[in-house]
Amino acid sequence: MESEEISTIVRTAESARPVTAPEAIVQQPTSFLPSASGPGNPQRTAREELRIPLPDGTELAARIWRPVTEAPVPVLLEYLADRLSDATAQRDAQRHPWYAAHGYASVRVDARGHGNSGGLPGEQSGEQELADGAAVVRWLTAQPWCSGAAGLFGLGPGGAAALRIAALAPAQVRAVVAVCADDGGAAQGGTSAAAELPARSAALLAAAASPPDPKYVGDDWRRGWLERLAAVEPVLHRALARQSSGEAAAVEDDHAALQAAVLAVGGWADPGRDTVLRLVERLKAPVRGVIGPWPRQYPDAGLPPGPAIGFLQETLRWWDQWLKGIDTGVLREPALRSWMNCSVPPATGYANRPGRWIGEDCWPSDDVREIHYDLADSLRTAGTPAGERFVEVRSPQHTGIDAGRVRPLGHPADLPPDQREEDGRAVCFDSAPLPERLELLGRPAVRLRLRSDAARGRLAARLCDVAPDGSSTLVTRGVLDLAFRGVADLEVELSAIAHAFPPGHRIRLALSSAYWPWVWPQPEAAGFGVDPGHSALTLPVRHLAADVGRAAITFEEPEQAAAPAVHRAAPDGTRPECQVVRDVAAGVWHLEVDPAPGGPESHPDGLVRTEQASETYRIQQDDPLSATARAERTIRFQRPDQGWDATVRTSSELSCDAHEFTAVSRLTAWEGGAVLVERAWEHRIPR
Repeated sequence: MESEEISTIVRTAESARPVTAPEAIVQQPTSFLPSASGPGNPQRTAREELRIPLPDGTELAARIWRPVTEAPVPVLLEYLADRLSDATAQRDAQRHPWYAAHGYASVRVDARGHGNSGGLPGEQSGEQELADGAAVVRWLTAQPWCSGAAGLFGLGPGGAAALRIAALAPAQVRAVVAVCADDGGAAQGGTSAAAELPARSAALLAAAASPPDPKYVGDDWRRGWLERLAAVEPVLHRALARQSSGEAAAVEDDHAALQAAVLAVGGWADPGRDTVLRLVERLKAPVRGVIGPWPRQYPDAGLPPGPAIGFLQETLRWWDQWLKGIDTGVLREPALRSWMNCSVPPATGYANRPGRWIGEDCWPSDDVREIHYDLADSLRTAGTPAGERFVEVRSPQHTGIDAGRVRPLGHPADLPPDQREEDGRAVCFDSAPLPERLELLGRPAVRLRLRSDAARGRLAARLCDVAPDGSSTLVTRGVLDLAFRGVADLEVELSAIAHAFPPGHRIRLALSSAYWPWVWPQPEAAGFGVDPGHSALTLPVRHLAADVGRAAITFEEPEQAAAPAVHRAAPDGTRPECQVVRDVAAGVWHLEVDPAPGGPESHPDGLVRTEQASETYRIQQDDPLSATARAERTIRFQRPDQGWDATVRTSSELSCDAHEFTAVSRLTAWEGGAVLVERAWEHRIPR
């Protein structure tokens, strides 16, 4: 891999004014009462800002909520590379004080080099970040107000880090709640992601390059910011090199080291849902799984698709069981509780997804069996010439333009729209109308005999629910890299799902040779042939009588602490969240996404934060080498009462030729309206 930083410019903004009078870091305790009464007798709490020392002398910014009591209590830690003073402040204030009011010291800590923490940013979930997290756990459990027992929780990368830190600090960590935590085992068949990488790189680079807040760190903020700006590196080239080489960032090896009890939580709208099933199946430690209809959010957030649940109350049962030794009945719950999605017309969002809660005593479940659908019999395709053994699949390169977001966050345009146009760009195998309801729970798989004339190719398989009116709703999907010439038998696993096909609907398997922009096109657009006579779809079918005699599965209504109000200005409405632009004459397709709609946020402590982002994906429908993906992110921080104004803007762009990817990242930082630092990187990575 060739790597080059192509420019670095450092300037001092003459208009910048120093901040000389920061507020005290330790705040006076404040009283707190939850917004609604919950389990037990809620207690008064106190909040404190503090610095947690690491073994090398670096101090991490922390915010702690504790019950007002002289008795030692267990500690709960949410640790991630973000900003507790603004980016996650409102979310933190909804849950950490609630836990404190129910007898726990609940702590939010920013990772090294992020937010108001000291040190320099490193690789997300890298060895240094995880070692720091384990050191934080040991420091917290050694405090006189702590009983010595710790629980870890987190969302997305924070959930994955919680699992890995628990394996590093088994003596202190007794329980984990991991939400939407990718364990690396859900990689899409060795493919190189397009939509994921530039957007993620630009967001992470902007977060790592953002300045410390002078309100919390004082006059030293500028020196720390300059050191941070000089140290940051984009993740785009590292992640792409890892994918291209086939190296997985999986943490499955850590599963064997986990001794803590794990509550694994996911959403059917999030790709991390497969992690829940793997943890329930493989962990030797006590484990329970919950999968709802949710996106990548906490299950009480109320963001679509719902319904939301009383997640804090459910996790309190987990903490009380393992950190306080109270029998709360969590081990009498089914090993896996999941939401069975009912069939719905296709839409890019649902306020609440129709369905019901179901329970499995073990995973894999005794109530789920594999049913095979031969592609030459049970499922059929139209338009194959008589006598032809192989059905040719050669999709235009923009196939996948209606895939929806890789990681839905609860936005209106997250989910895939009607798949009829995508189905028209694929080869489809349809069942006859179903005579009765068919419920799936688990991972479908497709076994295929393929013929390929190219050395490399791409296979995308989508499972769709086709209604009598012809509308096609995506159920689940999987993609696989092809690396052979001639004829080969292979299998592609689709992501896990729970879905109920109603009577009269059809099962559709759609196969395509492209899936842009979810995955990067291969250099050749030759496609492949599939032999239906030696190919089959395998579905995990749940017995329709599996719920007979079972107690109904229920959750309480959501309950949270009353968070301080953050005023959000309405978006200007000039940009749609997601739009497709087609140049008909040139055959060029653009997908334009605004992943962070909204105006400035005014926080109770006086900070005004404005974040803007954009993503653009372009491809010519007949040319796989025309693909480009670009993402930009801008974050501005202002404290009008102190005259503080700092902005970071990042971009990441990915393109390719037949032999290598070109990854270009840029960073610009402004202080008081004048450019302070500009950096740019260009990397070339062999395909």
